[in-house]
Amino acid sequence: ERIEEVVRVNYLGSVWTSRAFLPGLVRGSHVVNLVSVAGTVAVGPYSASKHAQLAFSRSLTVELAPRGVAVHTVNPGFVETDGFPQRGRFPRPLYRFVAQPPLVVERLLDAVDRGKREIFVPRWYRPAAWLQALAPGAFARARARFQR
Repeated sequence: ERIEEVVRVNYLGSVWTSRAFLPGLVRGSHVVNLVSVAGTVAVGPYSASKHAQLAFSRSLTVELAPRGVAVHTVNPGFVETDGFPQRGRFPRPLYRFVAQPPLVVERLLDAVDRGKREIFVPRWYRPAAWLQALAPGAFARARARFQR
């Protein structure tokens, strides 16, 4: 039940929202999908739902391009929010790597202004996504060792 709920919210939420706005999307419109770095790195059901959302966003980019509609995918890492507080999750020295919501908003708006199709917030999360894509076995082994 929990997995189905996560898929409904994270993946199907994007699908149904996009479908609802589709009739009003005209040339020059922008769609912004707030996905997650978790969608680029395999880490369980949440990650799988975000990966589906990421694939949907990338597909939507191709589907809507002929209509002149830009699709932007924002992949934030750990972000301090009321719903997902990070302060107790990381020891003090590592907490400085947790992004604050204003940074995500700033980068999202910049992506729209500059026509960037897919971004990571903070930017240094991108290499982890590359590593997962280029060497999934090595990445999985490294994560397994790190979790011990």
